[in-house]
Amino acid sequence: RGSLNILFQLLITVGISIANLVNYWASSLHPWGWRLSLGLAGVPAALLCFGSLLIVETPTSLIERGKSEKGKATLERIRGTKNVEPEFQQLVKACETASEVKHPYHRLMRRDGHPRLFISIILQVFQQLTGINAIMFYAPVLFQTMGFKNDASLLSAVITGLVNVIATFVSIAIVDRVGRKALLLQAAVQMFICQGAIGIILLKDLHLTNSLNPTVAIVVVILVCCYVASFAWSWGPLGWLIPSEIFPLETRSAGFSFAVCSNMLFTFLIAQAFLSMMCHLKAGIFFFFAGWILIMGTFVVFFLPETKGVPIDQMTERVWKKHWLWARFMAEETNRV
Repeated sequence: RGSLNILFQLLITVGISIANLVNYWASSLHPWGWRLSLGLAGVPAALLCFGSLLIVETPTSLIERGKSEKGKATLERIRGTKNVEPEFQQLVKACETASEVKHPYHRLMRRDGHPRLFISIILQVFQQLTGINAIMFYAPVLFQTMGFKNDASLLSAVITGLVNVIATFVSIAIVDRVGRKALLLQAAVQMFICQGAIGIILLKDLHLTNSLNPTVAIVVVILVCCYVASFAWSWGPLGWLIPSEIFPLETRSAGFSFAVCSNMLFTFLIAQAFLSMMCHLKAGIFFFFAGWILIMGTFVVFFLPETKGVPIDQMTERVWKKHWLWARFMAEETNRV
């Protein structure tokens, strides 16, 4: 389940890397290369638009809308066999249970829904407070500030983008074996060390001329790559994976919408604030994000339950009701049942 879900994040990282490669190539086409780079962004948008016309409805969606026969036919096509009756009946039963909840947002606001909602939102907030999007968005500007020339800064962004892709494969390979918490905690330690080390180096060696010793500059790039790698196998994909696992079917769409909204909001806020923060804080920007990473690691240790290997329909009994804090919120659900 975890590996399959992370394919979503993998394709995002591939898109980022392609964008970085296009920017690097277009930078040599002076003076109109930037127009070409900007215009080519319309290509994936067009593919997305026309590709959406070819997307097949999921069996669950069809069953929920009363199109059971089409849902069964789609399931047979997906599985490649006619022998899907047991799975089909499970889907029908799950959809019937979900349909009994007429107001999923109201259900989500009940006390027993608070832990799931809180964790899905806070993971998205923390994902942005790692500083990853600030660094990925402004990698060329960041490297130029460190003294790299224009082409070199774009090339460095290409390198970090490729690291992002490769490290995501690591997450796909091990997430269902080592668990979610272990990856998050390991990455929190690695990101904290990298951010702190970059901050110290820049505070010590970045001069008024905005240049670094070539050797020191290479060390900074390596540290940025290590930071990006740790994010790509942890907080990047798991920030999406965990919210998709913790909600029951009847409130999953409503709950996940809160997670997505939180992600978009904090992506916007960090993107808008980063350049101003970098101008005012300079090297201190890395200590700012390192501080948040320390808070995030502490949160994972004490408040995030492990969901590895737990069927979604058993999440309440095996995860929430056994957690030292969140079990207190599950009493209402038990009483209602």
